[in-house]
Amino acid sequence: MAIKVLEIHHHAIRIDGVPEQAILDFYTNVLGMEADKGRPTIPGIPGFWINVGEVGQLHLIGGSVPSPIAGRPDQDPAAPHVALGVESVPETKAELERLGIPYWTTRAANPELEQLFVNDPRGNMIELHQAGSCRCTLANRSR
Repeated sequence: MAIKVLEIHHHAIRIDGVPEQAILDFYTNVLGMEADKGRPTIPGIPGFWINVGEVGQLHLIGGSVPSPIAGRPDQDPAAPHVALGVESVPETKAELERLGIPYWTTRAANPELEQLFVNDPRGNMIELHQAGSCRCTLANRSR
């Protein structure tokens, strides 16, 4: 049984080495998107969440590498990744275990939201978390 991915939530990219205001100006003034004013403060991880219409976000992440919330250097939720919403985190964990696919978890960014991280065969990091639980979609940004 395959994991049930329901939606794309965000794509996280690094913004190191460039003034934060220049990054924000590019995404807001050049591309015409707006920053999510409800982005929580994540100690040691500066950046912005940029709304992409009603369906997702770009997470622009700065700070040191590995980040202060990394479990280990190869387990850093502030590294570039794509985040997908799944139907059920417990079922997703069970399926990853059944398939023998290594994963790691964190609640560092939000204690109420367990995030699972896996790597595809190329090494690209994929975040899997409960669909409907993040600020990535317009319907959830008012929380």
